[in-house]
Amino acid sequence: MKFFINLTAALLLTRIFAFAQTPSGSGKISGSVLDEKSQPFPFVNILLLHAKDSVLVKGLAADENGKFLFDQVANGKYLTLVSMVGYQKKYSEVFSVASNSVNLPAFTLKTDTQSLNEVTVVSKKPFIEQEIDRTVVNVENSIVSAGATALEVLERAPGVTVDQQNEQLKLRGKEGVIVQIDGKQTFLSQQELITLLRNTPSDNIEKIELITNPSAKYDAAGNSGIINIKMKRNKNYGTNGNLNLGAAYARYGRANASATINHRAGKISTFISGGAFLNKGFNNNDIYRKIPYENKVTIFDQRTDRINESQYYNVRAGMDYFASDKTTIGVLVSGFHNDWSNPYGVTNTRILNEDLVLQRTFRTNVYNGSKMNNISSNINFKHQFNDKGKELTFDVDYVNYDGRQKSNLDTRYAKPDGQPDGAPEIVRNNMPSNINIGVAKLDYAQPLGKGKLETGLKSSLVASDNNMVFEIKTDDWNLDPKRSNQFKYSENVNAAYVNYGGSISKKIKYQLGLRGEHTHSVGNSVTLNQKRDRNYINLFPSIFLSNQLDTNNVINISYSRRIDRPNYQSLNPFEFYLDPYTFQRGNPNLKPQYTNSFQLVHVYKSFLNTTLAYSRIKDMIADELPQQIASENKTFVTSDNLDNQDNVSLTISFPVPITKWWKLQTNFTGVYNHYNSIYLDEKLEIRQASWNMYASSQFTIPKGWSAELSGWYNSKAFYGLYAAKSMGMINAGLQKNILNKKGTIRLNVNDIFWTNRFRGKAVYKDIDFLVRSEWPSRQFRLTFTYNFGNQNVKGARERNTGSDDLQKRANGGS
Repeated sequence: MKFFINLTAALLLTRIFAFAQTPSGSGKISGSVLDEKSQPFPFVNILLLHAKDSVLVKGLAADENGKFLFDQVANGKYLTLVSMVGYQKKYSEVFSVASNSVNLPAFTLKTDTQSLNEVTVVSKKPFIEQEIDRTVVNVENSIVSAGATALEVLERAPGVTVDQQNEQLKLRGKEGVIVQIDGKQTFLSQQELITLLRNTPSDNIEKIELITNPSAKYDAAGNSGIINIKMKRNKNYGTNGNLNLGAAYARYGRANASATINHRAGKISTFISGGAFLNKGFNNNDIYRKIPYENKVTIFDQRTDRINESQYYNVRAGMDYFASDKTTIGVLVSGFHNDWSNPYGVTNTRILNEDLVLQRTFRTNVYNGSKMNNISSNINFKHQFNDKGKELTFDVDYVNYDGRQKSNLDTRYAKPDGQPDGAPEIVRNNMPSNINIGVAKLDYAQPLGKGKLETGLKSSLVASDNNMVFEIKTDDWNLDPKRSNQFKYSENVNAAYVNYGGSISKKIKYQLGLRGEHTHSVGNSVTLNQKRDRNYINLFPSIFLSNQLDTNNVINISYSRRIDRPNYQSLNPFEFYLDPYTFQRGNPNLKPQYTNSFQLVHVYKSFLNTTLAYSRIKDMIADELPQQIASENKTFVTSDNLDNQDNVSLTISFPVPITKWWKLQTNFTGVYNHYNSIYLDEKLEIRQASWNMYASSQFTIPKGWSAELSGWYNSKAFYGLYAAKSMGMINAGLQKNILNKKGTIRLNVNDIFWTNRFRGKAVYKDIDFLVRSEWPSRQFRLTFTYNFGNQNVKGARERNTGSDDLQKRANGGS
């Protein structure tokens, strides 16, 4: 691992030094573009080419007045190419730059009467682009991402990490990421989302948008931001689709299959996609904890082995009706069924005194299972009043989750000599749950002055009902009223926003926004007769500034305030047991957390992307916080609010073209966290710097072959009270294009040396324990992808509905 990191660092430093060199002599090139009516033609593509061989030197787009400027151009002979889809291309005469300023004659573009099919691509977009409020990862046609999955592409995106143990996405080291596909929430839990992304080929993706500081237009929820995955969409009519098949082995087998079909005819465009994922895996945990009580110490030495099985099926279908050139009506329906079980789980525990003398043992056989059904529906309307950006959109959503969780625990105690010690303890619990979500939102946008005004309204209603029934078996099953509880939760959020963006000058752009949200929530623990009624109003401002310093350098500065409300399950005070002495408990007293975020982004030549960010979180929601009931030798984890968290992060990302056949993509993120709070009536203060790195080498081999070697490394870090040791993994893959490049076969080995394991400890007040965990991280995977039909069919229209953050919270996100 050290050799891998050192080699990557050496290559990066070499390339940075090379790119940092500036020419000794340079000049400027300026000009303008007009349309057929001699009016300024904005946003036209301008390419600067070497006169000798027409090799691309730089590329940019004309500003809103049709003007353009290349600066810091090395001395030499050049020509320019001006192009726009649907118009004839224009070349300039050859000209020379000799430390002077060259002002080119105005270009006039005329409509191209030839077929658009004859238009050819003259250059590719850079892998990383920076816009005023987001970072764009251009996946389409990128060697870096060819033949990968959506999850693998996200791992390469700047600041994104994938927590494989807990199956969560993190952005700049923070959880709470909202993931959208084509501007619409995926409606899945983090675990289900990871499954979906793992089975989505990158060949279907156009680009990924990382919105780390969302504007006032977006919901104020989401501590770390939004990841929007935009799928490819083309222009022609007909039918196309793709098929994906995969199999993997990691001690046990797993298989997946998915398919998508798009069809467009006349004024109607439809699509349907579906998939299945069958998995068998394992999770092994070792917990060694010390519990002090009344001048004595009791030691628990536990080993838990679990085998889990899951079946996941999903379907998504939609239709767009193009009533006119400016009006579109759409319908979208999706759903999934998830059946997860832990048919075999056993915990063996030794109880020792402080002198490590065995006092007692017990063995707990555990069965856990859960089922979840989801149906989501959306009706949307969009009308464009003109071609200048004046438009109105309206969305209505209804979402339902119907689930059931259950578990059975059978514990048998024994004396040190192995003889039975008391009666067995047999318990079971059953918790049906139902969540209903309704959302309506209206958005309006129009040009105003030299900028664009956006405004909108949104209203959401949520109602959930969870009923935990806990029973103990003696001669028969008897209800345990102390551990049974029905919990109902309702929430209404009404929001309004206004957003305005424009330009101060040719190089300086801005965007200002303000969002107001009124929240009324009621949490009712029916069995305990406890009710929490909260009613509050918040304002969420956002500010963005972008300065195009020159053709090579862009700087963006932004600020936003955001909120994260607790997920519905965390508010439920139910207890979920691993064994009689270890369990998880909800917290009905959880409050929302508020985040103020500042961000500075610098992009050099659309190549080197550097982001410096700072955020301060008030009333931070910390999950998996351990607590103990020392008098009963019990340990449990819960969620609670910590006073403050300060987070500083630095992210550097860029692809490195080492040779024509070897490309290197590297992301580095450094994070400094400071926790400051009162927890369990004692001051808690944690300061720690950590970092993670991802590097991937892609090798292009003749005759349709390609290979990849990648790896990531996470340094030591704190997760709440847990001090985790470093983790990392190295992967390798081989790919072959077949069937006239319509098919792809790929063989992967993930975590070759099985180094991706969790090791950590928590020491605080009377809490003192070590945790070790392992799962099927090392996998051998074989996948096949096939694209069929007319690949120029337009896919499903991008749409953004209003239930994004609500569905994430329903599935366990905060």
